[in-house]
Amino acid sequence: MLLSMTGYGRSSKNFEKRTITVELRAVNSKTTDLRLKLPLDFKDKEIILRKLITDKGERGKIDVQISIESNMDKDNSGINQSLFKRYYREIQKLNEELGNTGGNFTEAVLRIPNVVTGDTDGINDEEWEEIEQVVNEAFEQFNAFRLAEGKAHEDDLRERTNGILVNLLKISPFETDRINKMKQRLRQNLEEFWGRDNVDENRYEQEILFYVDKMDITEEKIRLEQHCKYFIDQLDNNLTSKGRQLNFITQEMGREINTLGAKAYHSEIQHLVVGMKDELEKIKEQIANVL
Repeated sequence: MLLSMTGYGRSSKNFEKRTITVELRAVNSKTTDLRLKLPLDFKDKEIILRKLITDKGERGKIDVQISIESNMDKDNSGINQSLFKRYYREIQKLNEELGNTGGNFTEAVLRIPNVVTGDTDGINDEEWEEIEQVVNEAFEQFNAFRLAEGKAHEDDLRERTNGILVNLLKISPFETDRINKMKQRLRQNLEEFWGRDNVDENRYEQEILFYVDKMDITEEKIRLEQHCKYFIDQLDNNLTSKGRQLNFITQEMGREINTLGAKAYHSEIQHLVVGMKDELEKIKEQIANVL
């Protein structure tokens, strides 16, 4: 089971005179990168929220927005006049410096957080419990989203890994042919250089053994097959956060595939190696998307 690093979740709940809304978004990141957008009332709870979200979100670039909206009539709202005046003067000053002397800044200033105030008396313990519940409900949607995308990634990873194993099996029929071609090429070169009657058969056999040993890819094939099977075994386990481990396995797979290519000395085997490299690159791209 895999979880995607990309996720989305949203939950909303009415509590007394307010509506609590929590929205979560996440995209790929090698580390945990958390960005919180909170009302001013939440500042004393920010550390608690960060820990809660980091523990549940695990890894990725996570954006969290929590908002509290009053359900009371707009007559109960007011304008923070000192804050309004400060923002208005600053915006007006910037526009004058930029040579933009026109425009009505009133609407822009009113949209700035905390300029328009409502019925906000801070967060009490009962309201905080409700907020935690909404956060947890948002995470339920968030994790369901991650699980669905993770399943798609997992299916693709299995297909790509099996593609490497299929290409690996296709190598065997060409192994004997490449050895025979190497023997013929070496014999031809020796005869052309020394003459047919002057070829030292013992030296020729020694050279053959040297090149056969140098071209042997049995160990690389065995190790690559083991890495692929281990990769699939990791996909089968119940852990949800295993992207880093899968990445380490792909590095080992890459080493064996590169060695196979270096020892191939056969065009058909080279074509199969290129196919395996292509599958491996697609595997790496998918792993970058999972926890």
